[in-house]
Amino acid sequence: MEALETGWRARLALEFALQGNKTVLARRGADGPLVVQKPLYPDGPQRCHAIVVHPPGGIAGGDELHLSVRSEGHALLTTPGAAKWYRSAGSWAKQTLQFDIEGTLEWLPRETILFDGALAQLETIIKLGPQASYRGWEIICLGRFNRGRVKMNTRIMRGERMLFVEKGEIEGGGRLMRSPAGLGGRSVFGTLIATSSEKISMAGLAITRLPGLLIARYLGDSSEEALGAFTRLWKLLRPSAVEPRIWST
Repeated sequence: MEALETGWRARLALEFALQGNKTVLARRGADGPLVVQKPLYPDGPQRCHAIVVHPPGGIAGGDELHLSVRSEGHALLTTPGAAKWYRSAGSWAKQTLQFDIEGTLEWLPRETILFDGALAQLETIIKLGPQASYRGWEIICLGRFNRGRVKMNTRIMRGERMLFVEKGEIEGGGRLMRSPAGLGGRSVFGTLIATSSEKISMAGLAITRLPGLLIARYLGDSSEEALGAFTRLWKLLRPSAVEPRIWST
C-alpha cells in the first residue's frame, strides 16, 4: 500500500508594471509557502529584480507549487538556492510556471536537484505579447537518480501562434540516462530559451535557432558549469545585464 502524502499547496502571483520609467511590483498574492522578497534595482530603476523563496527548502511527494507572473514592465526573477526534490512514496510533486509577458521577463533560477526516488512534474507556460521578450533557463541535476521519474512540459506562444513545444520524460536509472542519444551517462542537463534572432555560438553549449527563438542546451556533470555558461550567454544577449545580488552571497 502506498503511503499517503498530502503535501504542501503553494501559489504565488506577481504582477510587474511600469510607473514612469520604473518597474514596480504592483501586485503580489500568496497562498502557502511560496513568497517573494523585497524588490531590488541593481540594474537601475527600469528593471526590477525579485527573489522567489520556498521556505520549506525541499519539495516532496504531493507538493504542488504554482508561480504565475505578469510583466508589463521589465522584471528579473531568481531563487536563493537549489530546488531539491525528495523521494516520493508514490505521489507526484508538481511545479507550474505561468508567465504572461507584455514587457520583458527573465527567469534565472538556481538548479533543480532530483533525489533518488523523486516523482517530479515540471510545467512551464509562456505567453508573449506582440513586443514581449523573454530569457530564462532550467538546469536539472540527476545525481544518483536510479529510481523515480521526471516529466517536463514547456510551451511558448506569441499571441495565438505556438512558437515552441517540448515534452520529455526521464525514468531514474532508465535507458535514456545511459543512451548516447539521451543523456549519455551525464548527470546535469539544462536549457536556456530566449526571444532572439541573434547569431551566437558558445563553447560548451549546443545552440539552435528557431523563428524568433534561441535555444541553448547544456549536457555535462556540473551545475556550476551550466550556470556559468548560461550566465555568459545571457550577458551576450543583454550586454548591460547585472547579476542578481543573491548570487554573490
